[in-house]
Amino acid sequence: MSVHAPEMPIQVNDETGVWVTDALPMLYVPRHFFVNNHMAIEAELGPEKYAQILYKAGYKSAYHWCEKEAEIHGIKGDEVFIHYMKRLSQRGWGLFHIESLDIENGQARVRLDHSAFVYQYGKVNRKVDYMFTGWFAGAMDQIAASQGYQIKSYAEQTQSAAESGVDYGIFDVFPLAT
Repeated sequence: MSVHAPEMPIQVNDETGVWVTDALPMLYVPRHFFVNNHMAIEAELGPEKYAQILYKAGYKSAYHWCEKEAEIHGIKGDEVFIHYMKRLSQRGWGLFHIESLDIENGQARVRLDHSAFVYQYGKVNRKVDYMFTGWFAGAMDQIAASQGYQIKSYAEQTQSAAESGVDYGIFDVFPLAT
């Protein structure tokens, strides 16, 4: 269990109660609280519409996060993507493993084990981890742009542990056609 234990300090402002990690304000909530809210919104909007909204928001957030983290830690290229997957894994979303990564060509494959969403949803025979897709494309595009590559990418979830007969999630990142 200690392999993925956070190495990042949590600072709490005594006057405001704001938690900060990696120079970003954080919220600390139980997994069931977050996922139950996610499920309620999904029930109102439908999974497809909600996935579109989350993709755009996640893309923007990942782009910003990778930009700031690269600057703070003096890292670049693959190191930023690796750092991002490590931090996501340390924050309880699940364990993210990079199976392949090619920043220059806008391609990656990420495996997800122990998804927080699958733990809450269970086996529902559909992909439930779609919140992460925009994160991978946003990270890819920020890192590529920082290295001068003109590539833009798109990510999709190709399997989920919530599907029957599947034990882990897979996300693929592809270059957008220009």
